[in-house]
Amino acid sequence: MSPVNLVLASVMAHGMGQTIVFAVLAPLGREVGLAEIEVGLIIAASSLVFSWASPRWGRASERLGRRRTLIIGLLGYTVGTTVFATGFLAGLEGWLTGGALLAALVMARMFQSTLMAAAPPATTAYMADITSVEHRTAGMGKLSAAHNVGTIVGPALGGALAMLGLLAPLYGAAAITLVMAFVVWRWLPDSPRVVHAPVANATAPGYFDPRVFPFLVLGVSLYIGFSVIQQTLGFFIQDSLRVDGRETARLVGLALMVCAGASLAMQAWAVRHGWRARRLLWSGFTALMLGSVVLVFASGPWMVALAMALVGAGTGLAAPGYSAAASTAVGAGEQGAVAGLVAAAPALGFIVGPLAGTALYQLHPHAPHLLVALSCLPLFLYMYRLGTRLS
Repeated sequence: MSPVNLVLASVMAHGMGQTIVFAVLAPLGREVGLAEIEVGLIIAASSLVFSWASPRWGRASERLGRRRTLIIGLLGYTVGTTVFATGFLAGLEGWLTGGALLAALVMARMFQSTLMAAAPPATTAYMADITSVEHRTAGMGKLSAAHNVGTIVGPALGGALAMLGLLAPLYGAAAITLVMAFVVWRWLPDSPRVVHAPVANATAPGYFDPRVFPFLVLGVSLYIGFSVIQQTLGFFIQDSLRVDGRETARLVGLALMVCAGASLAMQAWAVRHGWRARRLLWSGFTALMLGSVVLVFASGPWMVALAMALVGAGTGLAAPGYSAAASTAVGAGEQGAVAGLVAAAPALGFIVGPLAGTALYQLHPHAPHLLVALSCLPLFLYMYRLGTRLS
């Protein structure tokens, strides 16, 4: 298998694991007595840690090498997910309850995020290392497509494992990343452009670097909207369809499969037709807004599926758009640092989105969907003001 395909396989494994977690988190949280906003707090806290760690791992990949950093991220996901699942086991068995259980789950997820944050910037920087500026958008699109393949396979596997119990998908996700860590260790060569000595340039790009800041704003905004919808989806399906935890996990998994499938299809279309960052971002946010509106009027599983297809298409288009725009805004020696910033954008979105979404859901089931739809409007104006910077 070529190095590119190995990198894409590792991204797919990571996507599988993440989707499995989100498919079971809502029903599992209710099984152990957590409120909706407490489930949101778990994700928000871990995302805060991820956003802190990801740029640091991106810079570390310049020193440690992309391959070694990726292995750390995959093994961190394995260990962290195992600890996280064991925390839920303690809740299901009654060993931990109430505030002690919530604290244990938050700490376990934060520990996981600290280590697994190494994987996304390593894969993004590796792809930047082996693609030219002209082919950078296509390369980032391949990474997003691989992630989407994982999020298609993940829910199907998670739904099957959920029949054995709600914890089985989590332990399954840990096993997947463990195997992938071994594969990367055994067969993936180091990136041809990795600098193993300390980088001389001490002014690595940060969040507020004017070259990349506008694109990070768009990336964070994208994932705030996506996380609002994703984090409340399980509660929405369980309450609107009146099903139990295992059936909720299965239906959420199917909805996420539709979401990922639409994302993958739209990315393939965009790459084939050579869409640039500007078109990707405008089309992506338009689809996200339409999907949110459809959810407001959703009255059954088919409308939910349609809405999630639009949401997936929007995310699939906009994600490689902001990633490629940020990557091409800096030089070759800064790709590791920028890859860390790009990888942190989803985590930053997942700090705000789950808390806002679950809090609004407790007020009204459709309040989160309205928030996402309305928040897209100022983003269209923002992209218009960016003008030629979105090439």
